[in-house]
Amino acid sequence: MVFQLLNENGLCNYYTMESNPGISKKNSPEAKKFDFLDDESVTTRLLTFNSPEFAKTLLFIPSIHCSSCIWLLENLHRLNPGVIQSSVNFPERKVSVTFSPSRTSLKEIAVLLTAIGYEPKLSFEDLESTRENSFQKSLYYKVGIAGFAFGNIMLLSFPEYLAIDASSQALKTIFGWLIILLSLPVFFYCSSGYFTSAYKSLRSKAINIDLPLALGILAFYSRSLFEILSRTGPGYMDSFAGLIFFLLIGKIFQNKTFDLLNFERNYRSYFPIAVTVKKEGIESSVPLSKVSIGDRLIIRNNELIPVDSVLVSGAAHIDYSFITGESELIQKQIGDLIYAGGRQAGNSIEVVTSKNVSQSYLTQLWNDSALNKKLKGQMATFSGKVSKYFTMVLLAIAFGALVFWSFTSLSEGLRAFSAVLIIACPCALALSTPFALGNTLRILSRNNLYLKNTTVVESLTKITHIIFDKTGTITRHKQGIITFEGATLSQTEMSLIKSLTYNSTHPLSKQIYHSFSGSAALPATLFTETEGAGIEGFIDNRYIKCGSMKFIQATLNESTFIEAPENSDISSVYVSIDNIYRGRFLIHNLYREGTDSLFAKLRATYTLSILSGDSPREAARLQELTGNEVDMRFNQSPYDKLSRVQDLQKVNQKVLMIGDGLNDSGALLQSNVGISVSEDILNFTPASDGIMEASALASLPAILQFAADSVLAIKISFAVSALYNIFGLYYAVTGLITPLFAAVLMPISSVTVIGLTVSLTTFFARRRGLRL
Repeated sequence: MVFQLLNENGLCNYYTMESNPGISKKNSPEAKKFDFLDDESVTTRLLTFNSPEFAKTLLFIPSIHCSSCIWLLENLHRLNPGVIQSSVNFPERKVSVTFSPSRTSLKEIAVLLTAIGYEPKLSFEDLESTRENSFQKSLYYKVGIAGFAFGNIMLLSFPEYLAIDASSQALKTIFGWLIILLSLPVFFYCSSGYFTSAYKSLRSKAINIDLPLALGILAFYSRSLFEILSRTGPGYMDSFAGLIFFLLIGKIFQNKTFDLLNFERNYRSYFPIAVTVKKEGIESSVPLSKVSIGDRLIIRNNELIPVDSVLVSGAAHIDYSFITGESELIQKQIGDLIYAGGRQAGNSIEVVTSKNVSQSYLTQLWNDSALNKKLKGQMATFSGKVSKYFTMVLLAIAFGALVFWSFTSLSEGLRAFSAVLIIACPCALALSTPFALGNTLRILSRNNLYLKNTTVVESLTKITHIIFDKTGTITRHKQGIITFEGATLSQTEMSLIKSLTYNSTHPLSKQIYHSFSGSAALPATLFTETEGAGIEGFIDNRYIKCGSMKFIQATLNESTFIEAPENSDISSVYVSIDNIYRGRFLIHNLYREGTDSLFAKLRATYTLSILSGDSPREAARLQELTGNEVDMRFNQSPYDKLSRVQDLQKVNQKVLMIGDGLNDSGALLQSNVGISVSEDILNFTPASDGIMEASALASLPAILQFAADSVLAIKISFAVSALYNIFGLYYAVTGLITPLFAAVLMPISSVTVIGLTVSLTTFFARRRGLRL
């Protein structure tokens, strides 16, 4: 937003950088302040990921407070080429920074942030509340001083209030000097934040909302000081002190509102992710929030390492593409550290956690993933366009009011000038979108749908075509009935098959694994999983394969005819041992309750499709459940699913893909919105935009309607905010509102609009029958 504004005015040169970023500031006070970051042992503790080419850190910055702050902090790469990406968590006032250690350092980033007015508060411990309280304490001090000065200046202004005659001129002079004395800490300390922010913004050749506030405060105080010193009038020091007092009270009120409506904290607590913990030889699924330092975790093929851990068993081949965007596998040895966010490729491994779990870090990774789609929200874009021009238009109106009223009275001109600058604020307009959609995320998480960010909510409102995967999405795999057809398996062969399927997270593999009883799984070597085909590996020096008919036949030693099952409700998993066909597992498909009503409700609004990797023998049964209008395609490979999504998008269809996140990750990533359905341990994939517990699938029609309602709530809040600014500016320009009253209205307007958006989204959710 600011870039467009600066570009139009020829002010794009934020900095003239030397050949090495940060060299010109090496002797600055900011640089010396962060000398301790030259110690590698210190920086290692502050980084969430570190490699020679790529590093990440999460910084707490208490001075973040408006939309221009967010823009500037998310464009740090323009100021320092070593920064790869930066993203802001506004409610928590945190910035995630990804950078190249070979081009810049954590110290240089901290110096840069301080130079542009956003000094990071560095801490080695998870003390967010302490840091927040420290930041708030200074604000409370300022409120106390401003309130004290406000009350006493009013008391000392009694000679003016009571119209004491000229015989008391000496008393008025003494009181005037006392009033000036009381106003000094209000001006130089209590209002210093506005001037500091405005100065640093101008020094960085940017404009933020504190600039008009600083101009209004300066004009108000200067005029009052001039009148008292020149004895041409009583001044307005009581109003000035009251103005600062109410501005600071409003800031506390807004901060309290942000804390109360901290959706990031609330909806994260419902994050449906679990891990397999091994204690005393017994494996159990445990919510991620209950994992602690020293726990032993089982990580299977394609599963995410949820917390920094040390490898203690197995051959680890870690894919860090979730963090770095590079898909090259990194081999780890026993005792090596594995960073959170890495994904195991191959046989299962065991790790011991070395840090406490941070679900906020996983959420941040999900949003920062190099695999992310470039989604843009219309509401956020509209808000950005308004905010971009707001400050310039506001300054033009303020100076126009000053010139107009100066012909009548300079005092009236300055009063109108200050009132205009203070009463109008784009914050109400800018914050209505994130708070409305933030509340929507919280409500959806209560209903077992977890979306990665607010932009996904807007994308859901534009969907025209919904594609469903079959296995693990509209079928239930927990209660499936499993039988084996073929040669009788020995105990050794059953153990081999159980050990192979243990390493896979595919729904059918997990059903086969749990169908066996007996001893624990044996370790696998050279384990691989081919999407849409099957799994293979060596167990106890024997070669085992499980998967589709085509996958098994490709390596059989002899030509073997494999007959497909006649029952249309059965999925088949074929097995070979040492390239000899042994038989197949028949898994009776059970469709989720309410599948027929789900498709009936969606057919009225959307075009529906089912893409399945199974044979078309189930077409008749599916047609009965879903209706004749549903397009069904079988024997679909992962590539076929991806191509189908692309074909629909070429004819301007907006596609919602719902799958299990395993064999359809490409389609999930390509679709306009991709949602992975989870029924057991979560297969956490960066390709998806949302994670839905299987029990919530029946609520999909209500969820899609609620997403549209949320956008309507934002439009209503935009209208209310626009009306406030129009009427507020009218009364300020005409001189009917004093700066003191404007200072009271400004924070109230912001909180009112935020409260309206949250109330509307809550009302719409209740109307759609969703849990609150």
